[in-house]
Amino acid sequence: MLRVVIAEDSVLLREGLTRLLTDRGLDVVAGVGDGEALLKTLHDLASDDALPDVVVADVRMPPTHTDEGVRACVTLRGLYPAVGVLVLSQYVEERYASELLAGSTRGVGYLLKDRVAEVREFVDAVVRVAGGGTALDPEVVQQLLSRSRKGDVLAGLTPREREVLGLMAEGRTNAAVAKQLVVSDGAVEKHVSNIFLKLGLAQSPEDHRRVLAVLTYLNS
Repeated sequence: MLRVVIAEDSVLLREGLTRLLTDRGLDVVAGVGDGEALLKTLHDLASDDALPDVVVADVRMPPTHTDEGVRACVTLRGLYPAVGVLVLSQYVEERYASELLAGSTRGVGYLLKDRVAEVREFVDAVVRVAGGGTALDPEVVQQLLSRSRKGDVLAGLTPREREVLGLMAEGRTNAAVAKQLVVSDGAVEKHVSNIFLKLGLAQSPEDHRRVLAVLTYLNS
């Protein structure tokens, strides 16, 4: 059973998320209303050797309702790298998304709150992040990647290769990309190989080329 901590200052939304996840077999071990309480809760759970698998947190929380939530998440990723972090936001806030993704993309997610209404998608995202995967809202990806300029490192990619890489950045597997684009798994594998080649990502036992490709995409 996956263990979850929820950080959300709206009591109604926090209770709603708790009920939603609990009904689907996840164990919500704590719910807090601000960033400071989130860090204290993780510290206490770590002391009991009972860290959660994932934290679901709002970007904006008390006292200033600006960036307390995401800053707490950035801090806890440094302190407890094994704990996944899924951030919820009312709007796409590029600076916060970029900051959260500045380090490893392992076990990280950024979704718009509207996505919670898609219950199956939301629960899948929580489970994926808890397992070390990535879950990025398509709108977040679109805005982060719309800043590409002439002559950037992605200039050599075809429109289809950019599309494939965008879906990879959402945390999708090759099979899921193939289903989304209505093409064969082999076609996707060929596109991914071309992406690695054009981005200069040689195969190496020390590096994960898929993650490096996504990071290149997000930073371009």
